[in-house]
Amino acid sequence: MHNSRRKFIQQTILGSYLGAQGSLLFAESPTKIQSPSLKKAKIVIVGAGFGGAATAKYLKILSGGQIDVILIDPSPSLISCPLSNLVINGQMQISDITKSRELLQQKYGVRVIQDTVERILPEVKKIVLQQGMTVPYDKLILSPGVDMIWDSLPAMKDPVLQNRFVHAMKAGSQTLTLRKQLESMQDGEVFAISIPLAPYRCPPSPYERASQVANYFKKYKPRSKILVLDANAEITSKSTLFKKAWSNYYPNMIEYRNNHTLVDVDASENALMFEVQDDVKAAVLNVIPPMRAGDIAFRSNLANINKRWCEIDFLTYESKMISDIHILGDAIQSSTQTPKSAQVANGQAKICASAIYQQLADLPINKTPTFSSICYSVLGEKTGAHISTMHQFDPKMQSMAVVPGSNSISTVDNAQEYSAAIKWAHDIWSDTLI
Repeated sequence: MHNSRRKFIQQTILGSYLGAQGSLLFAESPTKIQSPSLKKAKIVIVGAGFGGAATAKYLKILSGGQIDVILIDPSPSLISCPLSNLVINGQMQISDITKSRELLQQKYGVRVIQDTVERILPEVKKIVLQQGMTVPYDKLILSPGVDMIWDSLPAMKDPVLQNRFVHAMKAGSQTLTLRKQLESMQDGEVFAISIPLAPYRCPPSPYERASQVANYFKKYKPRSKILVLDANAEITSKSTLFKKAWSNYYPNMIEYRNNHTLVDVDASENALMFEVQDDVKAAVLNVIPPMRAGDIAFRSNLANINKRWCEIDFLTYESKMISDIHILGDAIQSSTQTPKSAQVANGQAKICASAIYQQLADLPINKTPTFSSICYSVLGEKTGAHISTMHQFDPKMQSMAVVPGSNSISTVDNAQEYSAAIKWAHDIWSDTLI
């Protein structure tokens, strides 16, 4: 127990150093290099989440403000997926997880454009925005997150049903919709969540959501039940912790069923339809479909791995399909031990920013980049648990690999780790945007 706790503290300190401390380090030592290549470079970043926004910030820091950085996103603010399940639960408000990008402009000089990219013209190095503007680039960075594979669920191609049976794996309006659906349920009715085969965004998130829905039911609808219908053979992250928490905190409220592959939704019956098992009816259906790289990467033929994920060079994050386009975050194909998460996207952003800066400044790129991965889940009322690893570039694999001995996972969930989860969220928001 003592060893586990000590290891967790060491991992947390290390994770914090690689995150927020990196910002301080670069801010205190801006580049002295005055390069025509840096001053002329125009870097366009599409997607201003944890990956894209951090890349913009660190390109400015590393170059001493010399690089022209444009950040494009359709949303006026970053709405954090981390902690969004606490909005569904009612512990937080959507305003608590909504963060401004203003300081990226005011403090660092990043130009932020609120728009959607319609198409990429790599042959002339330009992008076309939905509102009609054409933006040239020297290097283009895509951090487009994920989009859903609706073809796998024919009925769900209908946008009306997408807004009725929400996935809520992108924090925002669907987060609020799911909260309202819980509030409108009658005590004794059933909530069903379907989980796709991995990989998908934030592996423990659906199980955390089941926990937090149960926490809400325990207070306000104690006769209601939750069905967790998982296409995977086992809970994909923190399995023992989730099962123990469900048994301790929510006895007889959560039923977990594995190997349930969803094939469609029967809207008239409010039912989930499975490949093998019988249909399941519920008052609220939280339908999480399979995922792929975000739309702009997919439409630009950059998602070359199983037509889902983007193949990149892990030293620079440059696409293997089109030169001078770099891709990071949830959209890329990475090792099975590297989760699609905010912390990982933040680490990738720093590697990508550093590599691009070094290329433009005619400096050697780092051949042994590292980043930390730490993921918290809230299991009880205010109890949390973590899983963390360190990742370093492996020249044999030509990919990021887990550093031997760096794995750490909670033995129990507790209030201290809940507090650590809240602090981590505030730290990564700050490191990305402030």
